[in-house]
Amino acid sequence: MTQEPVWKRYLTDYNEGLGLVYERFILNDYLLALQARYDITDVLEAPLYGMAGVSGINSVALARAGCQVTLVDDNADRLSGVAKIWEELDLRASFVAQQPLIKLPFAEERFDLVWNWAALWYLKNAAPLLRELVRVSRRLVFIAMPNPFQIGYIVRKRFVEPEFFKTVDERWVDMRLIKSVLAAEGVEIIDEGVLDVPPWPDTVMPAADFLKKVGIRSKKLESRFTGDGWTWSTMDYYMGRQPELRDRVMRYAWLDRLRVPWRVKVVWAHHRYVLGIRTGTEAI
Repeated sequence: MTQEPVWKRYLTDYNEGLGLVYERFILNDYLLALQARYDITDVLEAPLYGMAGVSGINSVALARAGCQVTLVDDNADRLSGVAKIWEELDLRASFVAQQPLIKLPFAEERFDLVWNWAALWYLKNAAPLLRELVRVSRRLVFIAMPNPFQIGYIVRKRFVEPEFFKTVDERWVDMRLIKSVLAAEGVEIIDEGVLDVPPWPDTVMPAADFLKKVGIRSKKLESRFTGDGWTWSTMDYYMGRQPELRDRVMRYAWLDRLRVPWRVKVVWAHHRYVLGIRTGTEAI
């Protein structure tokens, strides 16, 4: 019996867990800062699938800030589900199914910002897509990937879920490779660093599932991370059902906000990123 993909569950179940909600709020802050600094109006997220949890809502904050958003996915069924989620949020976007992701159906220099979050390693070959992202960007390219130096990444790979790493192309967690492809296309790196640095390690799976994976069976601990009292949903925040959620979650952001060189945080940061600008355009 074929197991249903995890992403299908989250097209209807919006309870993502504390770690994912935190990750989204941190990402929102970075994207909104870019939007304000560079006066971004047209945005392409391609592909949209990378972050766990609810698919396709990484660009919601930009849409609410007035940007025209285009979302690309190589899975038409998932894209259809994402379109319904955006309807539920009463937001507009353009949804484009493209398989394989080696050529994008857009004109050159079409978007102010092109980006994706933790998506490259799901592709058979990410290099053609990176080159296409540069081609359709008139200014900025933003790429983030899981940080392989982070403790939770190492634990997940070696002990908790080693089978997952057989399904992805792990070369693309190497920022040197990403930067080399971007540089070859005439992109100058203007910012790089880490994002998503909460106090807990990143094992991707829900806390209760992680405890079972490592052989810890405690009804007391399990009850702490399950049930109605352990519900974390970015969608509930976006839809106004939990307006206090951001304040509850962002109290854990002291490591992200700590003013030290980003390389000091790299052993605990869940993601690394690069921001590039096309040669011939101005950085502000």
